Amino acid sequence: MEELVQQIEQLKQEINEYQSVSAELTEAFRIKYLGTKGIVKNIMGEMKNVPNDRKKEFGQILNEFKVFAESKYEFLKESTNGSTKASATIDWSLPGDPVGVGSRHPLSLVRNQIVSIFKRLGFAVAEGPEIEDDWHNFGAMNLPEDHPARDMQDTFYIHKDPSWLLRTHTSSVQARVMEKQKPPIRVICPGRVYRNETVSARAHCFFHQVEGLYIDEHVSFADLKQTLYFFVQEMFGKDVKVRFRPSYFPFTEPSAEMDISCLICGGEGCNVCKHTGWVEILGSGMVHPKVLENFGIDPNKYTGFAFGMGVERIAQLKYQVNDLRLYSQNDIRFLKQFTGAV
Repeated sequence: MEELVQQIEQLKQEINEYQSVSAELTEAFRIKYLGTKGIVKNIMGEMKNVPNDRKKEFGQILNEFKVFAESKYEFLKESTNGSTKASATIDWSLPGDPVGVGSRHPLSLVRNQIVSIFKRLGFAVAEGPEIEDDWHNFGAMNLPEDHPARDMQDTFYIHKDPSWLLRTHTSSVQARVMEKQKPPIRVICPGRVYRNETVSARAHCFFHQVEGLYIDEHVSFADLKQTLYFFVQEMFGKDVKVRFRPSYFPFTEPSAEMDISCLICGGEGCNVCKHTGWVEILGSGMVHPKVLENFGIDPNKYTGFAFGMGVERIAQLKYQVNDLRLYSQNDIRFLKQFTGAV
């Protein structure tokens, strides 16, 4: 029996050193060691010659030898099958797969275009924090705590006394600019803002704005109108029609909302423009004297205008997007449509 055990050890060493680089060699291994007339089966046949008192011991040795040979075969089969499959399916002479090129988000495209247009008019870009205090967001903009207009800008408060909140408009950036800089001031303020609104196809709890501010001597409403006329024609084309409607904002007086002819129906009337032929795109007006006084700017010497627009609304008209939620859902099918607009 000792001779048989020694033979098994020699066979295990032989099996361990066996190498295969093809399916044919792997099959030859199977036939030699694991076939119906193979070495493993012949060794197993020696069990009948083992004394009864040692059958249990020798049976364990034989089972280990069989498992060892089968494991080696599985290893050889897996390695040779993988190499055969790889060599059969991969043509190394072919060029590599193209690397996908991303695109800018549609809101980034529109924001950058808005910024570019106003830069050509001499406006600088100003930015500020998204977490703002009550004074810069409301108080400085002529919105005291008991002002009913605050209800239109219901927002998310971080904590109160003192109040800190997620800004509701980028007017807070204008406030910080007027706090540090004296006229002449000519800035635009792009950024994300937040309001506690129900998410739907027409509204979201966050959106993006671009606001503008121009303060200097002898600034008039005519300057405001010509600035916005230029913007609309550069953004939407020379044929778009424009109208101003009287409105109310606490931080401007007089105030007006600006509409353009609906680009979806050409002014004929549709669901987007509520069958009026006009779509509101921004609010504007002359800076309220109280706002100027809040920052030590003499309202008898200086005047100014301000305006604010939602980037989503401009993008909706420019690209005819019918659901505001598409901008923030990260749907690759939606975003791929803007690849050519990079």
